[in-house]
Amino acid sequence: MKPIFIIGYMAAGKTTFGRALAHRLGMQFIDLDFFITQRFHASISEIFSKYGEDRFRSIETNILREVGEFDDVIISCGGGTPCHSGNIGYMNSRGITVLLEASLQRTIERIRLAPGKRPLIAGKSDNELREYILRHKEDRSPFYNAAQIHIPSDALESRAQIASTIDAFLPLLHL
Repeated sequence: MKPIFIIGYMAAGKTTFGRALAHRLGMQFIDLDFFITQRFHASISEIFSKYGEDRFRSIETNILREVGEFDDVIISCGGGTPCHSGNIGYMNSRGITVLLEASLQRTIERIRLAPGKRPLIAGKSDNELREYILRHKEDRSPFYNAAQIHIPSDALESRAQIASTIDAFLPLLHL
């Protein structure tokens, strides 16, 4: 089976959904950010700090194209992955792209649960965070909207909700 690329904004549930979907379909799951951190023995924040965003995006693109050549794989991409270096076009040509879309409120709630995980937004008030997310999502929307399948992802909070979301998604794959 062609690769399935899971894209979306931070805290949309890409890893949660992707891992559960891979388990259900008996496919390999790859979290692109985790793959990068393992390859470089550094966190994404450390790579950003050491090399800058341009170099990080180059690394990310190279790794995406490496794992994107695998079959029977589900790849959870970083929030910015589809927005650089023609990555959304590559993903659409190579496999199936799935956009997970969480509401603004759910995004904020999920970010607040793990504030240290996302250093670019650490210390922001709720209003600052809200404005940051809205601006960021708007900038990324042309890339996100190019995904072949769009799935609402507010209901990924329990095993039952995740299973229900996957049940609704599977017919869209036309397997």
